[in-house]
Amino acid sequence: MAVSLGLTPPAIYCIGLNYKQHAKESGMALPAYPVVFSKPPSSVIGHGDAIKIPSICHPEEVDYEVELAVIIGKAAKDVKEEEALDYVQGYTVANDVSARRWQLKQGGGQWVRGKSFDTFCPLGPRIVPAAEIPDPNNLELGCTLNGQVVQKSNTRDMIFSVKQIIAFLSQGTTLQPGTVILTGTPEGVGVARKPPLYLKPGDTISCHVEGIGELTNPVAAEATTKANL
Repeated sequence: MAVSLGLTPPAIYCIGLNYKQHAKESGMALPAYPVVFSKPPSSVIGHGDAIKIPSICHPEEVDYEVELAVIIGKAAKDVKEEEALDYVQGYTVANDVSARRWQLKQGGGQWVRGKSFDTFCPLGPRIVPAAEIPDPNNLELGCTLNGQVVQKSNTRDMIFSVKQIIAFLSQGTTLQPGTVILTGTPEGVGVARKPPLYLKPGDTISCHVEGIGELTNPVAAEATTKANL
């Protein structure tokens, strides 16, 4: 459970389609409101821990997504946008690992199933205090797979800013201290490539965000009996 951060989040909220260029590569219109889904705390691992591909996943479906992660520092409810960053403890790097078949075809129309498998939320390598990142919407971020650059962007391409996301999620809902918010991924995901590019055992995936550092995880196969799904 992300031992390197000492973090066990009470909730993990995620925002989908939150970068303009990612929405474009996905062939989808820009959302009018934040697209929200979640991951369970059991999906969290730390820097250096292995992403384990479940046996119920096809060999070519598990994808990478570099993201800026926000960590809430105090209870937040009905927060005003202009005050939203006052509730942030700090920031870290996330990889929103995604099983695309389960996300898009076998999830009953919801994304959460394909995003929720164990080890599918790497966080790290450290938490940077909010005071050290005065503008979370002007940070370079990217991802390399086996040393090859696959994602490269800036958080200013977000459709909904960090302030807007916190304010939106807190309406009528208390964001408890330690809550983690994944703020979306930029263009370059594997499913949108031609041909598609997916994670496989033996790979090494590294995600980085300016001012925070690099989150690196090896990829392995989970040693379990495959279900007939």
